[in-house]
Formats: sequence, C-alpha cells, structure tokens
Amino acid sequence: MKRYFFITLLFTLILQSCSSSTENIEDDVDDTPDTPVTITKPNILLVIADDVSKDAIPNYTEGSIKANMPNLQGLMSSGITFDNAWAYSVCSPTRASIITGKYGINNGVIEVNDEISSSETILQKYISDNTNNAYATAIFGKWHISNDTNDAENMGVNHFAGISKGGVQDYYSWPLIENGISTTNTTYMTTKLTDLAIDWKNAQTKPWFLWMGYTAPHTPFHLAPTDLHSQGNLPTDDASIDANPLPYYLSALEALDSEMGRLINSMSDEEKANTVIIFIGDNGTPNQVAQSPYSRRTVKGTLYQGGINVPMAVSGVGVNRMGVRESTLINSTDLYTTIANIAGVSSASIHNSQSFYDLLTDENATKRDYVYSEKEDAYTIRNATYKYIRFDDGTEELYNLSSDAYENSNLIGTTLSSDASAAKTALITEANRIRS
Repeated sequence: MKRYFFITLLFTLILQSCSSSTENIEDDVDDTPDTPVTITKPNILLVIADDVSKDAIPNYTEGSIKANMPNLQGLMSSGITFDNAWAYSVCSPTRASIITGKYGINNGVIEVNDEISSSETILQKYISDNTNNAYATAIFGKWHISNDTNDAENMGVNHFAGISKGGVQDYYSWPLIENGISTTNTTYMTTKLTDLAIDWKNAQTKPWFLWMGYTAPHTPFHLAPTDLHSQGNLPTDDASIDANPLPYYLSALEALDSEMGRLINSMSDEEKANTVIIFIGDNGTPNQVAQSPYSRRTVKGTLYQGGINVPMAVSGVGVNRMGVRESTLINSTDLYTTIANIAGVSSASIHNSQSFYDLLTDENATKRDYVYSEKEDAYTIRNATYKYIRFDDGTEELYNLSSDAYENSNLIGTTLSSDASAAKTALITEANRIRS
C-alpha cells in the first residue's frame, strides 16, 4: 500500500511539473490504513462470590449494613443489575449448573459434595469446540464439583489453580492446588488467587475466559488484611470467638471487591475495553450474618428468597444498557449459553440454559417465563408473580412475590383466588415437565 501511495504521488508531481496549466490537480490517493483493524473476540471475566446474597451487597434494598464495594458498584453503574437471578441454595449445584447449563436433576449435582460426571461437556470445552479453540480458559479458586483435583483440566479447562473442596480452615494457611499438586500457601487466599489470575491473564496471546471463584467470605469468618477493607480494627482476627461475626464477613467481602478491582485494573485500557465482566453470588448468606428481611430460616441452605435469589451484575464490552435494573427472571444455568454467545456461539438455548445475551443491549429481548431451583428434599419454581415450593413429604407453599416479596404469608391453606389457583397449576405443570 505504501509503495502504491508513493508511486501515485510521484506520478502526479511529474504531471504537475510538465503541465503549463496552473489548475490544481487533486491526487486520487487511497488513504485506507496500511494494516486492517482486527476485531478480536471479547475477553470474559466471571466472578463468583461464595455465600453472598443481596443483603450485604450495595445497590440492593435488602439488608441495612452494606459492604463497601466501589468496584462492584462501578460495574453496576456502567452495566446491568439483575434483581431476579436464581441460583441454588448451596455452592456445588450452583457451580455445576453454570458449568453444564443443566439443572441439578440433570447433571447429578443437587447437594454439596455431589460430583459432576466426567462425561459432561463443560462450558469451557463447549466454547473451545464451537469456536475452533479461540479462547484460553482458566479457573481460579473454588472447584467443589468433584474430588479429583485434575478434573477441571481433564474436562477441558486449560488451567486450574485453587481448591477442590468447599472451603478452607484458615485463609492465611491453605492448600493451593496447581498443576495437580497441592502445597500449603500462606498468602491471604483472595490475594493469592488474584495474583495467579493476573499472571495467567498477562501470559495469554488470545482472548481469554477467566472463571474467578473466590472462596471468602465463606466461613471461617477471618478478618481480611487491613489494607483491603474498611471495617477497621476488630477485637480478634477470628469471628468464631467474637459475638458479632458480621464485620468479619464484610471485611472478606470488601477484600474480594478490592482484589477484583486489582484484577480489572491490571488490564491495559485496550484489554479492559474488550472485556465483559459478570459478577454473581453462588447462594444465600450464611445464617450467622443474615440481615433483615431475611432470617436464619430463609437464607443459605433453603429455597426461600434469601437462599437462592442472588446478586448479579453484567458490565463491559457489548453491554449497552448503562446503570439499569433488570427484573427479568434469570437462572444460574443461563450463564452457560449467554457466555457461549459472548464467545461467538449462536445457540439461544442449550440444555436448561436460556440465553439472556440480547438483554445486554435490548430491554425488550425474549425473557424466561419460569425459573427453577431444587434441593435433595424439595424443589421450587416461580413465574413473574407467584412462587411454589414442594417438599418430598408433600408439604406445599405458595407465595405472591409481588405483594409478599419475602414469603411471610403462605397461601396454601387459604382460599386461593382464581389467579393464584391458575398460577399454582401452571407452576406445578412446568415443574413436572422439568423433572420428568
């Protein structure tokens, strides 16, 4: 192109010098850039916060004492805050639902310590298979859907570093698994996982999908390093011997936000501009630190709203709806197809996963009619208004979430309105379809 430019310019100058006319002659010069601009696939950062419901998270009305999380608030103000995202009541089935796009009844992971089948096509492999291996993939932090420390990489993740179990005994001395080998690490866990993620990210030469499974603020409620939180000086480093564990829990949640911010800020401006970030909690708040309107009986481990209605925000490249709230029903399974769409796969529905990719730009995009969750002894399903819970012993509960958002008045046993009766029938029919 440059050679063509100079030859054209020289030819024009010769013509000008040989002409007796004083009329200006315009050069017909191609000013197209020499090197075509390459549009690369977006990077994808998925941050899963452990044991985090809406009561301690900014930008939600639940709870009165909020963690200081400026980085998450920045994502919310530049993207979408989801009000009705449903996960599972404990961590393993939520993580399995995201990575398989299937409900627990279909992937075999319904409770803690259930193990995923090695025959599942996990999200990272699905993306690789359908994009000609366009992405580098990694999981850092909590795996907890099988006991084999090599399963993540055997199933298609390029790199794994973290823990295979649900938690650790000490966030300052914990078993780090990397390259299939476990060693004791004494760096605060949230910080070390972020260090590893940054190092891995910086070494990549193609678009990346980084699954960041932070473990804290899961119990034990240990005080995070002082420079990572705003809870100040507390009586001890261990909340187990303090009457009020909430500040310790908040310190870990604020440390998560600080380190997530460090991870984001480690990107160049160009890299950051080409990255989509998804933040989601994996299940409800532990009962020791639950805040009103939730109670100890409606949080982690239960199918009530405080146990399964988790915070979620999406921001970054391709998210054109800025600072908005979205009331659409979202299932944790839906991240499978949505993330695949971000990576360039066109499928709108896979297994039990329905993409909400179009919602990132269009508030009128197709939306779910129902969301579903389950435990070993019960299941629950809801539509835009009503929520139904059925236990294995035959006990039923029905709530109008529009007028009773925190499930104080079970409608079963009362005279149901025609609307409530029709909704109950529809919910049971859909649940039976899902579970058949």
